[in-house]
Amino acid sequence: MHHVDLPLVPVLYLRFLVPNIQSAKKDLRKSRAAAVRNRAQRSALRTAVKKAKNGGNADERLSAVSLLDRAARKGLIHRNTAARQKSKLARKTANAS
Repeated sequence: MHHVDLPLVPVLYLRFLVPNIQSAKKDLRKSRAAAVRNRAQRSALRTAVKKAKNGGNADERLSAVSLLDRAARKGLIHRNTAARQKSKLARKTANAS
């Protein structure tokens, strides 16, 4: 039988732990703020892409492409993901024309 090191605190409670070191506290604040900001931006991006896919006009498609480029540049999504979604939008536009 192998010995397994179990955590002193159950994993369930790890998210409630608060760091003691000031820099770690600040990192926690920053990461939580970034998570909220990223969630909102990702939601807006998905909404724009969905509108553009579902029969959106040229302005909506341009807006979606612009948002995809910005999200990739800022690291919100991977650049290949942005390229793939832009390609899908372009194909859909070309097929609709």
